Parts: sequence; structure tokens; C-alpha cells
Amino acid sequence: MADRRLQVFHTVARLLSFTKAADALHMTQPAVTFQVRQLEEYFNTRLFDRTHNRITLTEIGKRVFEYAEKIFEQYALMEEAVKEMTGDINGVLVLGASTTIAEYMLPTLLGNFKSQYPELKIRLKVSNTEEIVSMVENNTIDLGVVEAPVNNKSLVVELCRMDQLVAIVAPAHPLGQRQVVSVKEFVEHPYISREEGSGTREVITEYFARGGFSIYDLNIVMELGSSEAIKGAVTSGMGISILSRASIQKELQLGTLKELQLDPPLERPFSFVRQKQKFRLRAMEELLNFAHSYCCIHANDFRL
Repeated sequence: MADRRLQVFHTVARLLSFTKAADALHMTQPAVTFQVRQLEEYFNTRLFDRTHNRITLTEIGKRVFEYAEKIFEQYALMEEAVKEMTGDINGVLVLGASTTIAEYMLPTLLGNFKSQYPELKIRLKVSNTEEIVSMVENNTIDLGVVEAPVNNKSLVVELCRMDQLVAIVAPAHPLGQRQVVSVKEFVEHPYISREEGSGTREVITEYFARGGFSIYDLNIVMELGSSEAIKGAVTSGMGISILSRASIQKELQLGTLKELQLDPPLERPFSFVRQKQKFRLRAMEELLNFAHSYCCIHANDFRL
């Protein structure tokens, strides 16, 4: 219902990037540029200053953006009021999740949720924790689910459940007969790490710091971008690593990996992250309520 030109302008102004706006709106960059130019022609003035590879809002552009914010807030409130009265829960929710959560927690959760609300469309973007938090900050996703602490006080962070991390080794590894491994012992073996920006890596870095070690004291032989890649490398005997216990259940059953408890133990939060908004979509309310119930029921699934 809202003016498409104004929607596109609002997204570009919020992100200050035609490229990012095109990605957020699922449009081509030329189409985004065309919509903004049409709005500028309508007002017969420039809304953006374009210099080199940067764009900034003109004074008139800033005023239009302020009004656009109010217009879309009222539009969303109107939609929600109608849905509350009719009882409908539909539309589109855009979620973002860090890799471990997307692979091992969300499939069952979202499958059960969709069975209750089949008219609701859910889009999922998968990335590391740092990028998911950035997407929430830029309002390109409605809700993020991440696997590391979030320190941005402008965002709402709600705990889902705690996740236990354990050391993993190949059964034939020298540590394969052990039950527990200490921080100090990690320095003595080749280590396979997650990439920079990963929530798992951030938590592990802080864990080693508490034990008096930098993560760079480790003999890092590989940095990989997913739990699946790390499990494959560890299974092949290329090194040891630390992963969520939730991510290794199949390998433990097959006997291709061995888990060792960490001394001291290590846990990290799985959390929902969202913008502090004056309103929330009814669909998001229902998803959050459903997810909190799911997290309570499954809180101890992968903890000893």
C-alpha cells in the first residue's frame, strides 16, 4: 500500500548505500536508483549528495526521511491493528541466524512453528554472529538468533538457552582416551579454529583469555567457516577443536569423533536479538513466544 518510491528511498537513506538497499529489498541496483530518481523528480530536488563512492542525505532528504519514518511506523501500526481484529497471522518474517543455530536448532523449531502458521512466510539468512548483529542494527532482518554475547545496548537481547561447548578429537588422536582436557593442554596440539567474526571463536577467545592464554598461543593450522568443515578436518586427524555439543551428536553416535569435557567447563548463550521498536509485528510476537517455549523444553537436550 505504501508508495514504493518512498519505501526504496527510506531503505537507501537508512543504509546510505544503493547496493545494500538493493540486497535488502531483493531488487537490482539500477531499479533502486530508478525509484529514487523518480521520487527526486516528484519533489523536483535532490535527496542525496553523491560524491565518489559515498552518498549523504541533503537537508531536504533528511526531512523526507524523518517523515518517511513516521509514515511507515503508522502504516505498520495500522496493519497490526487490522490483523489483531481479524486474528490473521501472515506476511513475511526475515530471520538471521549464526551458523551453528541455523544448522542444528532452527530447522525443528521453524518446522513446528510453520505447521501452526502455514500462511506465514519465513526467510532465513545465515551468517556469523557479527554479521547477524549488523543486520539487526541496519534493520535488514526482523530478528536475529546468535551464539555469543551481544553488547549493543540499543538492541533487545533475550536468552533462549545455554549451549555447552566441548573439545573434539579423532578417536585415534593422542587425547582420544581422555575424558577431560585443560586449557593449557590445547597449546600442545594443532588446533582448527572458526573464522574471525564467528560467535564460537569469540567465546573461545574469551575462554582462553580467562585461562591466561591468547588464542594466538594456540597452534592454529586451519581457520574454517562452518562446524561441518571443522568436524571433517578433525575426523581426518588434522587437529583438535572446540564446538557446540549440539553439533556433534551424529558423529558421536557413529564413533567418528570423541568429545572431551573442558576444564573449566564452557557454556555460551543462544540469544534472540532485535531492534528496540515502539511496535512489534504480531507474527514476531507469536514466533518469540513459540521459540521461548521451545527453548525451555529443549534447554537440557545437549548438556551433560
